[in-house]
Amino acid sequence: MQKFWTYLITSSSVISSMLCMSSGAWAETLPTNNSEPQVNNIQEQEVSQVTSVSQLSDVQPNDWAFQALQSLVERYGCIAGYPNGTFRGNRALSRYEFAAGLNACLDRVNELIATATADLTTKQDLATIQKLQEEFSAELVTLRGRVDAVEAKTAELEANQFSTTTKLQGQVVAVVSDVLTNKRVDGAETPGKNTTLGSRARIELVSSFTGKDTLFTRIEANNINNTDINTTEGNLFFANPIGVSGTTSVSINALYYAFPLGKNTQVKLIANAGAADDVTSTVNLFDGDGGFGAVSTFGTRNPIYGQLGDKGIAVNHQFGDKIGLSLGYLSSTANNPTAGNGLFDGNYGALAQLTVKPSDRISLGLTYINSYKQPLLTGSNNATSNFGGEAFSSNSYGVQASLGISQKFVLGGWAGYTNSQLLTGTKGEVDTFNYAVTLGFPDLGKKGNLAGIIVGMEPKVTSSNVVGVEKDPNTSYHIEGFYQYKVSDNITITPAVIWLTAPNHDDSNGNLVIGALRTTFSF
Repeated sequence: MQKFWTYLITSSSVISSMLCMSSGAWAETLPTNNSEPQVNNIQEQEVSQVTSVSQLSDVQPNDWAFQALQSLVERYGCIAGYPNGTFRGNRALSRYEFAAGLNACLDRVNELIATATADLTTKQDLATIQKLQEEFSAELVTLRGRVDAVEAKTAELEANQFSTTTKLQGQVVAVVSDVLTNKRVDGAETPGKNTTLGSRARIELVSSFTGKDTLFTRIEANNINNTDINTTEGNLFFANPIGVSGTTSVSINALYYAFPLGKNTQVKLIANAGAADDVTSTVNLFDGDGGFGAVSTFGTRNPIYGQLGDKGIAVNHQFGDKIGLSLGYLSSTANNPTAGNGLFDGNYGALAQLTVKPSDRISLGLTYINSYKQPLLTGSNNATSNFGGEAFSSNSYGVQASLGISQKFVLGGWAGYTNSQLLTGTKGEVDTFNYAVTLGFPDLGKKGNLAGIIVGMEPKVTSSNVVGVEKDPNTSYHIEGFYQYKVSDNITITPAVIWLTAPNHDDSNGNLVIGALRTTFSF
């Protein structure tokens, strides 16, 4: 019985030594946050037991550890090799491999203890182990001290980390823009050469309390303004829609809580600054929410999406992997208690979209939006009219498509039709139409880059019998090109040009060219 405890105590010492000496290898294979542990070769290639060191083709008699391996293999049978007959002794040890080897040795030790058939060898080995422990006691103490220091630092970091449930991220968009031509739009002179510099800074807190839900909070400061060309065509998506020239607005720009409702259904409660991409997929490679992709409002997504409010609810349900249904109701006056406002009496946009993805490279979106007092955000002055503040409702229909011809060429586009009805005053109807074709070139010149071309017609009034809202006389084409260059994982630079022919859908207006240089910093 005394021999049993001596064996067990010594085995524990050996195991402790192995643990200390393996701590470096463990550190190299520890998983990072939000990643799965690296199983390395244990899952990919099951190790197999060997009975002789000669079965390991990459272990030579002149190797410094040959005798140790020979002893472990031939005397104790607790070393395993890979199916191809190699030991891979020079490779870093993973936690899984160490556990497998340790388990084999422990099983063998237990067997020796149970059978007690190797007393002489055991006593000799115990003496050797004790001698080694004495000779290397200082080194073992140092190693244990280092491990204790690492554990103490880890505990301190965990105690003082920002949050166990919240991730902090952010983005800064800096933009230099100017009108590169000096023409007249509807009798008004453009400011000509008047280069501006603005920025949009966002700090985002992404929290989860169950691992499946998301509380998203974004704080934004923005002083970017659209170019002064007397039309909403060519608007920049990242410009501050409520800002005043020369000022910076700071606000909680977005706030929502999303959670699953069943296996295939997700609900999102949006308290502020909701948009179409919070409700559904806009099926456009260039929709980077202003920080990436297209620089214009028109090039970012189908303009009919702009008729949604910003507070409400969204529900998404997946019918398998290829079909999804999105429903959303968003109001801009949801927090206003005065008459004619509120969640249901004020303006709103209600969306229903069926998104079909027959393959990873093909996406199709069929969209319907019913809205009340929600004008379009880009297009001719007639198309973006709010009817003088009178009550009006709109029914919009859109189709969006994206087709990956290859990994480096994506063809896309959309078409949108809006019928607006004036409900008070002289009443009447207005029909508005828009379309675009997009060409995308992912990884052009370098992995992570993106080049894009957008050619289309911004919203144009094709018919109207409402006083004060006229049919647009001609057709203006929006031609946009950009090249998003990835400087690093956190910095991209995007030069872009927007060419508007016959601005405001009036060929009496000369062509306009808008230039922009966007730099995006993300962390």
